[in-house]
Amino acid sequence: MEITQSSSGDIGQILSLYDAATALQASKNMTQWPKIDQSIIEGEISEGRQWKMVHQGQIVCVWVVAFEDPQIWGERSNQPSVFIHRIANHPQFRGRGLVGDIVDWAKGLYSGGSIQFIRLDTVGHNEGLIKVYTSHGFTLLDPVELEDTTGLPSHYNDGKVYLFEIELDGSSELDA
Repeated sequence: MEITQSSSGDIGQILSLYDAATALQASKNMTQWPKIDQSIIEGEISEGRQWKMVHQGQIVCVWVVAFEDPQIWGERSNQPSVFIHRIANHPQFRGRGLVGDIVDWAKGLYSGGSIQFIRLDTVGHNEGLIKVYTSHGFTLLDPVELEDTTGLPSHYNDGKVYLFEIELDGSSELDA
């Protein structure tokens, strides 16, 4: 598996993966992502925040990073963190531990620098997703109810937000 930043040529595949993820959410009666607008993807790519995992020339997973997230994380957003959003796997690659690959990538990229935490969230109690995240080293924090969802995707209005984090140890795996 190779992890690189997404490019504008990937937009169609990225949108397709997000549509597939939303269809999976619907089939499991989970909180669903709203339709992701192409302009959002274009902005994330131009900012260098949209990432992809490629296997034998095929995009198998995509996600977005941010370095602040105050509406969701409140005061904790002030702690240097990388926030991972919208992980979407290709349907043929679900259940293959790709979240673990993302964790390893993030640890390799961000350990030893100023970033103290890898963080992510999910809306609504999803026992399966909680198990996936915690099995890859994330600690489940107390769920929160967001006070102000202005500007956030609409699914953040659908219930409590479950927060997960991994504290980085400060030593870079790249230095080993």
